[in-house]
Amino acid sequence: MSMARRCFLLAALLFAAALARDETDLWIDRTALPSLQIATGAEVVARDGTLLRAFTVADGRWRLDPGPVDAGFLAMLVAYEDRRFYDHHGVDPAALLRAAWQAATSGHVVSGGSTLTMQVARLLEDSGTGRLAGKLRQIRVALALERRLTKAEILALYLRLAPYGGNLEGIRAATLAWFGKEPRRLTTAEAALLVALPQSPETRRPDRFPASAAAARARVLERLVGAGLVSAERRTAALGEPLPTARRDFPALAPLLAGRLHGDDPRKGLIETTIDARLQRRLETLASRAAAASGARLGLAIVVADHRTGEIVASVGAPDWTDERRAGFLDMTRALRSPGSTLKPFVYALAFDDGLATPETLIDDRPVAFGTYAPQNFDLRFRGTVTMREALQLSLNIPAVSLTEALGPARLMATLRRAGADPVLPGGAPGLAVALGGVGMTLQDLVQSYAALARLGTPVRLSAVRGAAGPLPDRLVSPEAAWLVTDTLAGLPPPAGAPAHRIAYKTGTSYGHRDAWAVGFDGGHVAGVWIGRADGASVPGAFGGDLAAPVLFEVFQRLKHAPDPLPPPPPATLIQPNARLPMPMQRFRPRGTRTSAPDAPEIAFPPDSAEVAASGLLALKVRGGTPPFTWLANGAPVVLADRARESALVQPEPGFLTISVIDAKGRSASARVTLRP
Repeated sequence: MSMARRCFLLAALLFAAALARDETDLWIDRTALPSLQIATGAEVVARDGTLLRAFTVADGRWRLDPGPVDAGFLAMLVAYEDRRFYDHHGVDPAALLRAAWQAATSGHVVSGGSTLTMQVARLLEDSGTGRLAGKLRQIRVALALERRLTKAEILALYLRLAPYGGNLEGIRAATLAWFGKEPRRLTTAEAALLVALPQSPETRRPDRFPASAAAARARVLERLVGAGLVSAERRTAALGEPLPTARRDFPALAPLLAGRLHGDDPRKGLIETTIDARLQRRLETLASRAAAASGARLGLAIVVADHRTGEIVASVGAPDWTDERRAGFLDMTRALRSPGSTLKPFVYALAFDDGLATPETLIDDRPVAFGTYAPQNFDLRFRGTVTMREALQLSLNIPAVSLTEALGPARLMATLRRAGADPVLPGGAPGLAVALGGVGMTLQDLVQSYAALARLGTPVRLSAVRGAAGPLPDRLVSPEAAWLVTDTLAGLPPPAGAPAHRIAYKTGTSYGHRDAWAVGFDGGHVAGVWIGRADGASVPGAFGGDLAAPVLFEVFQRLKHAPDPLPPPPPATLIQPNARLPMPMQRFRPRGTRTSAPDAPEIAFPPDSAEVAASGLLALKVRGGTPPFTWLANGAPVVLADRARESALVQPEPGFLTISVIDAKGRSASARVTLRP
C-alpha cells in the first residue's frame, strides 16, 4: 500500500474516531436523567442532634439522610464494589470484560461488572440488571451522572438508595434497624455485613437467612484481607461477632410531641427541638413506672421547661404511646381538662398585686353564698379565720372564691391569657367557679402560666421548637406579688421523703376525681404532672397531692442533683406580720363591704388605663372615702395613713403600675396605668 493511501486511511480512521467520540458525547449529553432529588423521611431531633423520631417517605420506605458515615465502611465499600471508583468515568471496561469472560467460561455470573455509579443509575430508575437493554441504559445514565456530579455526590446517592432488606433503604436506615445506632462509627463486622447486603438484600437478611448473611459477610472480609484493607486478626474477630437476629425499632423519644410537630409541617425535612434527650428518656421511664403503679387504665403526662428561656426540655404525652388500654396514642399534654385548684395561686397573686391583701392578711373560711352559688371546701370542713398563706397552702375553696368575687372572674381569665395560656370556658361568661377549676386547660398551658409566676410575673412563651420560645410583652403581676405567692407555695409540705422548701408547687384535683395535678418550679425550671384517665372517667380516691405530687418531686430530682434556688424577695416586698400591716390590710373584707357605702373612695388621678409620663413625681388624688388613706403601688405601701386627699409617688419606674387606695373603713379603689419613659 502506497504511503498516500496509508495516510488517507489513517486520516479517515482518525476522523471516524473523532466523529464517534463526538456522537458519543452528544449521546451522553442528551441523556434524560431521573430526578436526583431523593426524598428522605422527616426527622425530629433533640437539642444535641439526637434523633427523637423519624418518619418514612410517602411509599412507606425507611429512607433517611445519611449524615456522617464511618470512613472505614466507605473504604470497604469502594474496595469491594468498585476499587477503581475514583479513576473511571462511570464505567470500568476492565471489570465489564472480566465479568463477561467469567460468565462465558463458567456458564453463570461469577462477579458483576457494575460500578458504584452504574448501581446508582439502576437504583435511581429502579431498573433490573439481567437484560442487555437495562445494562446499556445503566451505562448511559452512569456516564451522564459522572459528567454532572462529583464522586462524593454519586456516593451520597448510593448511601441514600442502597437496599438493605424489607423497606430499608440507605445506610442510616440500615444501621438504625439492624444495629440500633447511627452510621458514624461501625465495627468491622457491621461494615462488612452492610457492604454485602445490597447485593441481595432479601436473601441475605440476617433476621431471616442468618447462614446466607454470615457467608456473604465472610466473603467480603476475605476479599478485603486480600486487598490489604483488613488484617487477618480483625477478620477473625469480625467473624466471631454475632449477626443481628431481628430488626430494631426506630428511635421513638417524645414520640407524641414529634408526631405533632411533624403533622404541623409535614414538608419540613428536619425539625430541631429543645428537648433534652437524656432527661426525656429518664422521664419516660419515670412515667411508665408511675403509671403502672397507679392503675392499669391511668394515663400520665409530664411537661418540663426552662422558664429562663421558655424552652421545653421534656414532654411526655403518655406512659407508653403504644398502649391502647391507656389510650397512649393521645397526647395528654394537650388535652383540655379541669385544672382543679391549680389556678388558686393566680387569684392570690392578683389580690396581692391590687393591695387587697398580703399572705398574712386574715380571711374567713366560713359558710357563705354568692347568690345561688355556695362553694364548699373539698373536705366539707370550715377553718374559721385563717391567714391568706394558710388558705392557699390548705387549698381552701371559700377564701379563693371570695377573692375571685372581689377581683372579678373575667380578670382571672384575662390574666391566664396574658400568661400565654388559652383557657376554654364550658360556655358563656366566666363565673366564680373558674377559681376552682371550672375551665378547660391543657397541661402545657398550665405549665406556661406557672412559668410567669416563676419569672416573678414576667410571662414567657414556652415552645419545644428551637428558636420559637421567648418573652411575652405583658406583665402578669408585680414582682412583689409573684414572689409572695412563690414564698407561700414553697412552704407547702412536700410528699413523704421529699425535701422541703426546694420548689414552689401546687396540687389540684378536678371534680369527681377525674384529674390529679401537680405543678411547680424552682429558680430555673417549671414542671407539671397530670394523672388520670384519657377518657375522662372518674378515678375514685385520686388526689393531686397523693398521686401527682410525688411524681413532680421525682421530676425535679431527675433534672439535677440540687434544684436552682428560688429568687430572693424584690426590694419593695411587704413582709410584715399581721399586727404590723396597715389596718385596712389586716383583714380581708368581701367586696360588698368595701363598696356598699355611697362615699366609697375613687381614684381621681391617675385615671384607670391612662398613660402617664414617668417624671420625678406621680400625683395621686382620691375623692370620696374616709381619711386617713393608704396608697399602694403594685401591692407595696407607698403612703401610709395620710389624711390629705392628694399625695405623690416619688420616682416611679417606667412600665405597668397598679395604684390602689384604701380608706379608714377598709374600702378600696384601684387604677392600672402605663408609665412612659
